[in-house]
Amino acid sequence: MIDVYYLILVVPALLFSVWASFRVNSTFERYSRVANLRGLTAAQAARMILDENGLVHVPVEQVSGHLSDHYDPKANVIRLSASVYSSTSVGAIGVAAHECGHAVQYAKGYFPIKIRAALIPITNIGSNAAIPLAVIGLFLGFGWLVDLGILLFLAVVAFQLVTLPVEFNASRRAMETLEMQMYLNAEELAGARKVLSAAAMTYVAALVAAVANLLRLMALRNRNSR
Repeated sequence: MIDVYYLILVVPALLFSVWASFRVNSTFERYSRVANLRGLTAAQAARMILDENGLVHVPVEQVSGHLSDHYDPKANVIRLSASVYSSTSVGAIGVAAHECGHAVQYAKGYFPIKIRAALIPITNIGSNAAIPLAVIGLFLGFGWLVDLGILLFLAVVAFQLVTLPVEFNASRRAMETLEMQMYLNAEELAGARKVLSAAAMTYVAALVAAVANLLRLMALRNRNSR
């Protein structure tokens, strides 16, 4: 039997995710060729932002990969990818400032990031086990197993939902710092903002995909219960 719910719900969400991924990569590529006039590298900008927020103990390290930049709360370290760390581009500085925004969120006890951190363990379980459990339950006719899968996948949706304010807030903090400390001029700020806006769409796409999969599981559950 054709899974019509996959076609009408999941496929459009996947296409949206592909578009969002393409957009963030193409936007970063564009502004990775625009150097800031001050000649600051992304690593230098990150160091300055952290120091200004009293986070002198948070190191900035280089890691391999492309746009693999992240803040590691367990190690309390900013990790910037090779394409960002030494770059003087406005795109790279925007990315670095965004990751510093996450470090500041943890330091100041930003509530949504606490919720996201608390959801990580069950989200890891849900993302790996929810759909297989639901599919097995549908195949064997075990409604309780489908319901368990749906319940676990709700945690995935909740995680993606709370991720949005966390990411948007980190970007807002980044742009405010870059502007207030005059790291970038007005034209450069516009470029950094476009990079962060494009990156934000990938998180919106992740939420849309999660909701689409949840609705699909619920629709299949209702169809099989008739």
